[in-house]
Amino acid sequence: MNDPAIFPPLNAALNGLAAILMVAGILRIKAGNEAAHKRLMLSAFAVSVLFLCSYLYYHLYFGVSVKYQGADWARTPYLLLLLTHTVLAAAVPFMVMRTIWLGLKDQRIAHRKWARFTFPIWLYVSITGVSIYLILYVFTDSSRLAFETLPA
Repeated sequence: MNDPAIFPPLNAALNGLAAILMVAGILRIKAGNEAAHKRLMLSAFAVSVLFLCSYLYYHLYFGVSVKYQGADWARTPYLLLLLTHTVLAAAVPFMVMRTIWLGLKDQRIAHRKWARFTFPIWLYVSITGVSIYLILYVFTDSSRLAFETLPA
């Protein structure tokens, strides 16, 4: 785990997997399959926790800071995406834990109320996390320039 380059694609994959599990979970509850919904949403939460651990390890251990180095015309949209992603990502763990707790305690009315706004925010954060990865690590030279400055 000494190569910082493995973490960004791993983190993006974990975010993408969490989004897929969330959508599958919603589809299962809409089909009336509560047991599958529960398994899928708890799996999405577990994957999100793994993502958060990996993300924090990457940034705290390696200290990598990747700054946008793409086209000037795309800087403002990228920064707006990053801002909304970051603000909402700070709230998501608390919202998700509350929503899950209500579901596990069989407080269905409260669970549904919380889930109605938790789900789209959680999904947005997961999808924009993948989008930010693609922008910084695939579509621009941002990551290459950041990794060149790391000590060998």
